[in-house]
Amino acid sequence: MSVEVQLQLKSNINYLKYLKENSHWYKYLNRSNQYFKDFDNEMKINYKLRPTDRLSRAIDTFDMIQTLLATLKQ
Repeated sequence: MSVEVQLQLKSNINYLKYLKENSHWYKYLNRSNQYFKDFDNEMKINYKLRPTDRLSRAIDTFDMIQTLLATLKQ
């Protein structure tokens, strides 16, 4: 594994956690740096860190607050 990939992995706790949970990625990251982008995308999908996931969470939170306020208003 290249030093660059190792530094990127150590800089992000989510990378290390995902790598421990899915150890098959060690094999791919050791082979080529090009797999790091795939690794990053899969980790973001799994941990729901994509911008669309964050927007969905914000909308869900807003809806929950709106429902709570409507319930308290009655």
